[in-house]
Amino acid sequence: MITLDIQRIVADEHLPDDEDFQTWAEAALAKYNKPFELTIRIVGCEESQTLNSTYRQKDKPTNVLSFPFEVPEGIELELLGDLVVCADIVKQEAKDQGKSIKAHWAHMIIHGCLHLLGFDHISDEEAEEMEALEIDILKNLGFNNPYEI
Repeated sequence: MITLDIQRIVADEHLPDDEDFQTWAEAALAKYNKPFELTIRIVGCEESQTLNSTYRQKDKPTNVLSFPFEVPEGIELELLGDLVVCADIVKQEAKDQGKSIKAHWAHMIIHGCLHLLGFDHISDEEAEEMEALEIDILKNLGFNNPYEI
């Protein structure tokens, strides 16, 4: 039900395979029971920093950026949006947090998908709701709570 376009701009031996990305996106979007189209773009620090600076006014690379697609009124599309994930940041965060690289990739894809659905973590209440969803989805996939480091 999820159509993924995976763009690997960087080559890295630690990148998940297409099946992993598919599994994680499907898990994040499963309760909506409708088809979605989604792009996952794996980039390096330079592209991540440029996008983060342009769209969030933060001049540094970041783990995942979410760009929801805003469907024009009267148009029916299943295009959810784009996730841009910085492979170097994900790898470094996994190391710093003592997590497996696969677990952290799963968390970043699920986190990004939830952002595309409109979830956020600006307020404490929003953060609690979003984190609870992430924890539950990851648990169902066999991963530990990502917030217990």
